[in-house]
Amino acid sequence: MSLSLSNSCVPASFNLSGIFGTEIRHIDTTLVTNYSASVLAVSRYTAPSVELMNATFCNVTVTYTHPGQNDNIIVEAWLPVDNWNSRFQAIGGGGFVAGRYATTYTGMEGAISDGYATITTDAGLGSAITPYPWALLSPGNINSYNLQNLASVSLSDAALMGKSLIKSFYGKDPDFSYWNGCSQGGRQGLMLAQRYPTLYDGIAAGSPAIFWAQAVNSGQWPQQVMNMLGSYPYPCELDAITAAAVAACDKLDGVVDGIIAEIDACKATFDPFSLVGSSINCSEAGGMVNISETAATVANATWNGVRTASGNQSWYGLNPGADLTGSHSSPETPVVAATNCTTGVCVGAPTFLAYSWFQLFVAKNPTYNLTGISHDEFDQLGHLSQNMYESIMGTNDPDLSGFRNAGGKLMTFHGLADSVIPPKGTEHYYTLASSITPDIDDFYRHFPIPGLGHCYGGRSLEPTSFFEQLRAWVENGTAPETTPVQANGTDGKVRDRVLCRYPRKMWPDGVCRDVQSTSLVPNI
Repeated sequence: MSLSLSNSCVPASFNLSGIFGTEIRHIDTTLVTNYSASVLAVSRYTAPSVELMNATFCNVTVTYTHPGQNDNIIVEAWLPVDNWNSRFQAIGGGGFVAGRYATTYTGMEGAISDGYATITTDAGLGSAITPYPWALLSPGNINSYNLQNLASVSLSDAALMGKSLIKSFYGKDPDFSYWNGCSQGGRQGLMLAQRYPTLYDGIAAGSPAIFWAQAVNSGQWPQQVMNMLGSYPYPCELDAITAAAVAACDKLDGVVDGIIAEIDACKATFDPFSLVGSSINCSEAGGMVNISETAATVANATWNGVRTASGNQSWYGLNPGADLTGSHSSPETPVVAATNCTTGVCVGAPTFLAYSWFQLFVAKNPTYNLTGISHDEFDQLGHLSQNMYESIMGTNDPDLSGFRNAGGKLMTFHGLADSVIPPKGTEHYYTLASSITPDIDDFYRHFPIPGLGHCYGGRSLEPTSFFEQLRAWVENGTAPETTPVQANGTDGKVRDRVLCRYPRKMWPDGVCRDVQSTSLVPNI
């Protein structure tokens, strides 16, 4: 243990007075010793599982406010005492959580195991998992400062504070600074690249919740379809349709592995309505049921995306193969077409991510009931959501020239079996960015991952080489053409796969070649 660094783990060692627009309320420090943890890849997203053994680090917890805004934000940094690699890695949040929760702490454990100084922020939202405790000042009045802190402001604060804490503790700036996050953490990463392009040298952003209003609309759309039909299928019906889609489309990429890789070809050839009337064994019903037209309608609507009352497509849908009901996902993974049939009568079970957004931020009424609204009313809510919050939460500015000019490198990935955020939204963003920045591949590369769910889960495993590839690109100029993943086959064996950067695909001769996507909707 470095005695001098251990002795420096005291509040007096740190001075954050230069962070413009903030007022430090207090700094707390704790020297943490003999800290051990088993860190799983499913919570790191971009790096392998690791055993953290007997670590020593200085925990610096900073409480601050933005004068005049009545907020109270906590930033927490872990500064390794023995094995600092002269680098900084900030960890993103998930859902409506900016950070400082279980998954973030797992990411921080992985970061200090690899030698990084690391940081997280709660954006002033406390320990709440949902936005109900902090979204409204009163019915009809949102707390705009809290939302802005979640959306962007706290991200800049944390980066600047993290670098200042590092310099105070180690006597030098970090050689390189990185962001690592998925879902909300992915959106945060894109926000940093767009709005604060000089803060991080490298950004790893998985399943990013960009095009926020459109993604939230997509998350509520299957429930809206069921509400308009006045009918709610058993989960087993949607699960059977998904299984049939996988069986029909698995082979389209030439590999039978239980994974749909050719999404567009699958949607063009598989018809969920062909299964209507098929008899299946259903645990929720306690026996045999026939697949209903409602179930086929919901699956079809979920895959083909949000439609306005006039029939126009306003956003993308999830892909065939995604878990629509939660039957094959962990309990904390959001899904969009869930129903609850425990009383014997099925009802909709919307994801809180979409439902709470419409209640709190669009209707500004925590008791607002979306169940009985019309198609036109749903369209209007979606329009208001985009109109009011595009500049705050949208995170879809395709102009990345500032990040490029600062020398930054951006890598995104998106599981094609994502159960909540449409993967084509990320492809759409890449296409927009490349249309105004022809040299996009010099600093930004995107990797679709067949079979991967929302950040983790599904038949595909996480891209555990992703972060090291980003670091090699930033520090050595080694641009990633492919990324390796493993996938669980239908035979129980784990197989290696190599994935090409978008829009390229692997051809039978093992070479990645450009493929022009025809599935992105130009006027969305």
